[in-house]
Amino acid sequence: MRIISGEKKGLPLKSVPGNTTRPTADKVKESIFNMIGPYFQGGIMLDLYAGSGAIGIEAISRGMDKVVFVDREKKAVETIYTNLNKAKLIDKAEVFRTDSNRALKAIKKKERSFDFIFLDPPYAKENLILELLFIGEHDILKNGGYIVAEHSSKVSIEDEQIVFKVIRQETYGDTTVTIFSNAEEEDYE
Repeated sequence: MRIISGEKKGLPLKSVPGNTTRPTADKVKESIFNMIGPYFQGGIMLDLYAGSGAIGIEAISRGMDKVVFVDREKKAVETIYTNLNKAKLIDKAEVFRTDSNRALKAIKKKERSFDFIFLDPPYAKENLILELLFIGEHDILKNGGYIVAEHSSKVSIEDEQIVFKVIRQETYGDTTVTIFSNAEEEDYE
């Protein structure tokens, strides 16, 4: 696993030890950034199921100002810190060890919002529709922002109550990447 592009291109990253975390394949990661970027002019990102931190670190390497990393697993949080220190990006990060539900409630309470939100929950425990509804209801995504959801290809995350528009969806084997935005329609083109 490595940083694919940007300021820290080529830097190898450590994976979370064990098999509790499923890393995003480099091919999928590159595709995600090509669909929403590939580079950023600043902004703040939320990585709600951060794992090793590879997606958020990639986003910083590509120009994101700051990333809030959240993961409930101790090994994942330790790996995020290891990777941030290795990349010398600790000053551009906040790392929290908590579950996604508590993190979203804390974000709501602090009235924080983000330009880019990445959701990649364990496939067996997906709650994406509820999370998307919560994010929409509490304005956690800034106007013109993106939510990228990486999920099982067997799961549909379409719901008429979700306020975000699906702007792109790609499938890679058993993984589907769905990109949502709250931008006005003419902004997609």
